[in-house]
Amino acid sequence: MRLRLLLLALGTFAVGTDTMVTAGILGQVAHDLHVSVPAAGQMVTVFALAYALLAPVLATLTTRWSRRRQLLTALTVFTVGNALSALAPDYATLLATRVLAAAGAALYTPNASAAATALVPAERRGRALATVLGGMTVATALGVPLGTYLGRADWRLTMWLVVALGAGALLGLAVLLRDLPATAPAAALRERLAPLRDRRVLTAVTTTFVFFVAFNTVYVYLATATRPATGGDAGRLSLLLLVSGLASVAGSWLGGRAVDRLGTRAVLLAGSTGAALAFAALPWLARTMPGALAYAAVTPLLGWAVSVALPHRLASLAPASAPLLLSLNSSALYLGIAAGGGTGSAAITLLGERWFPLTSAVLALLATLLVATTTRRPTTPGPTTTPTTTPDPAPRVPTAS
Repeated sequence: MRLRLLLLALGTFAVGTDTMVTAGILGQVAHDLHVSVPAAGQMVTVFALAYALLAPVLATLTTRWSRRRQLLTALTVFTVGNALSALAPDYATLLATRVLAAAGAALYTPNASAAATALVPAERRGRALATVLGGMTVATALGVPLGTYLGRADWRLTMWLVVALGAGALLGLAVLLRDLPATAPAAALRERLAPLRDRRVLTAVTTTFVFFVAFNTVYVYLATATRPATGGDAGRLSLLLLVSGLASVAGSWLGGRAVDRLGTRAVLLAGSTGAALAFAALPWLARTMPGALAYAAVTPLLGWAVSVALPHRLASLAPASAPLLLSLNSSALYLGIAAGGGTGSAAITLLGERWFPLTSAVLALLATLLVATTTRRPTTPGPTTTPTTTPDPAPRVPTAS
């Protein structure tokens, strides 16, 4: 059981590395393909937007597939897409291959999350989700630095690293994920899509989007926000990023246990409120290196705890449509990543380099307000009764379509 969860996490580790490592190799890509650095940066935008748009579409089109078929197909497409990226002879081809890789990632992550919750008892679903989503956080601490280091010699080596990770997960799951717990027969497509008319789904997805815009508004421009502390020194900035990556891993791990013990509502409210306070304090914390390190340790811890609670809440709203709902959560997350860069740029223009994190504080408070007004305390005790506005125990997520 544990090994299968770790293999699912290896897949999300590959996806997370692919998503975030691109920023570290833009200069090399631009030089090799004879384009500007901003043009090379469109690799990030194209991947994020393709992921966001394709996740719900692919979840709908593959709704009658078994979970195993979905996962193996997703990893195959993802691995092939990255191999083609590594071989891309020109800029246009590279962008096209990023769409293909994003399609595989968009199909994989929601189904890996759904599979993880199906492999464990109800009281351990939060920890199972944390294990799988932890692959994304470990990517920030290990995959991104390693990929960036390899990319110093040749950016294509970075892409081959992602290919190796994806192929490893594909091989492992092909061998070990031969069966999943039985589930009820597949519902009709119309029935599966019914949750899209549920106001709770809309507000939950909106909460994910708002929170990740808040988080990435600062994260994308962390070097700018912490320049008073780092003095522009790359070594100090690397230390902040290392601390941030390690805190992300811890936040995902602790968040899963907190969800199982306290429920999603408590984790969402505490995490988003704490993040808002951290964003608001950053203009002062960033004046010194100890303050910046404190911010780098606390904010990802809270942010990734919230990132575990958000899909847990959505999956429990309509278990029969869990893959679709989790794909919507992934879409909102990646749209938040894409929007965070633009929001941060606008905030810096309007508020200046010191005060722009206040924008994130306001957005995080808005996410807190959405949680507070669209969820309520359970009428009976129990950690799994809090993800929705109706305090029913979280039903088991099915494992096959």
